[in-house]
Amino acid sequence: MRLLVLGAGFSGRAIAQAFMLAGFSAVGTTRSPDKQVALAVLGIEPLLFDGEAISAELASVMEGATHLVQSIAPGKNGDPLFRPGTKPVGDLMPNLQWVGYLSTVGVYGDHKGAWVDEDTPIHPASTRSVERVEAEERWLAFSEQCGLPVAVLRLAGIYGPGRNALRNVEEGTARRLIKKDQVFNRIRVEDIGGSALFLARGGHSGVFNITDDEPGPPQDVVAEAARLMGAEMPPEVPFETAELSPMARSFYGENKRVSNARIRSLGFFFRYPNYRMSLAQMWSDNDWRG
Repeated sequence: MRLLVLGAGFSGRAIAQAFMLAGFSAVGTTRSPDKQVALAVLGIEPLLFDGEAISAELASVMEGATHLVQSIAPGKNGDPLFRPGTKPVGDLMPNLQWVGYLSTVGVYGDHKGAWVDEDTPIHPASTRSVERVEAEERWLAFSEQCGLPVAVLRLAGIYGPGRNALRNVEEGTARRLIKKDQVFNRIRVEDIGGSALFLARGGHSGVFNITDDEPGPPQDVVAEAARLMGAEMPPEVPFETAELSPMARSFYGENKRVSNARIRSLGFFFRYPNYRMSLAQMWSDNDWRG
């Protein structure tokens, strides 16, 4: 069994590692020659792909792939596998058995703190979320047309070893940003890998929220990291006066609690269902620096 990950970044690498532990071989694409070495160190066969033209080498890998995870953001040019002039996915990948498409809970838009699930009408606000919806629809239409299982994984805020509040506290970049009643869901990167493998093994198709059990205020995560480390509590910063990039500020324009009940109903168990136990594990095992 052979997995191809288009876009082997933080999440894509975790997915490849989960599949390899289950006996798969894995190829991961990257735009950067510098990152090829890092993929190879993990046992992932690296392949350069700029997200545009499909090279002969990539086409050869696609031909032998049995499983695909598409992690590349669509952008203004759309999904690279559905652009005009590109061969149909079924022709490019004749041995394909399952596809996972990595999307975002951002497609739901703002629900003013209310709970949402996969049946909640979506109202994407940002351009990037609108593009994700369009990509989801293409993959789900492909699934229906070809009878091939495609799982759309809507991911919450991703963290894990190397990317977390403990590192932010250590590096002095952590802030307790305060916006009244704001909550976010999160997801540990290893649970992304585990959920993708679970859905692939079961041949599951459809939309699945991949998120923790406990949406909460972002400042509480920072406070918990500082408490674990015995560090000075980072300062509170009012959202209204905080210096934020336009993208960071847009995240705070969406407020919702995202349910993961659908994938749990299939029998999947999250290893890290809340940020407190997850931060405690990283701190205790000293793997938080990545």
